[in-house]
Amino acid sequence: MDIQMLGTGSAFAKTYFNTNALIYADHNTLLLDCGITAPLSLHQLGKPLSEIDAVLISHIHADHIGGMEELAFRMKFVHGRRPVLYIPEPLAQPLWDSSLKGGLLQDECPSLDDYFDVRLIRPGAKTELLPGLAVEPIQTAHIPNKNSYSFLFNATFFYSADLIFNPELLRNLVEERGCETIFHDCQLKPPGIVHTTLDELLSLPLPVQERIWLMHYDDTKPQYEGKTGVMRFVEQHRRYRF
Repeated sequence: MDIQMLGTGSAFAKTYFNTNALIYADHNTLLLDCGITAPLSLHQLGKPLSEIDAVLISHIHADHIGGMEELAFRMKFVHGRRPVLYIPEPLAQPLWDSSLKGGLLQDECPSLDDYFDVRLIRPGAKTELLPGLAVEPIQTAHIPNKNSYSFLFNATFFYSADLIFNPELLRNLVEERGCETIFHDCQLKPPGIVHTTLDELLSLPLPVQERIWLMHYDDTKPQYEGKTGVMRFVEQHRRYRF
């Protein structure tokens, strides 16, 4: 599995774009979240929308779904197709009613299904998204009363999306489930009200820290180079193979 970050920044970062990614598996491409800056980042990479085979959404904040209106319109009216949209079942209706309906609703397009081939996935269950790429959505805490999901890919790669520090989950992933790599959101400066902070991650046992790569950071990142212990920063547009 290869992952390439379209952006590695927090919701309000201006330097690093929104934390969204492309995952490549068996000559197919999955778009993991599609925030406000995703279309621009894809353009900078020279990656046409037509080469995206499926989309996976973690939650419905704008830095994770703010680019979906453009994606939907361009796919439908330029490329003439509905991309596959994998989404945890509890998010599907709120995605349309609370986020996309205002811009996408037309007489001939009254629902999310008119723009996407919607495929609901069940939290806690494994689903094959693409050949060679399976995911288990894990419901995690982020914003009170809002559903949010992290993802475990192929039982070895954990992608936090956005979550409040959960040391028990991280230790279980490494010690019990054998997870090899963790891409984790990291708020560099406390307090960590809705995100995990760097200080919290530094409190984890060393064998867990060794598997962690830091993403979803703010524009002060250069000030923290060399101050993250054994954990490394994920870099925008770089492609990683695990």
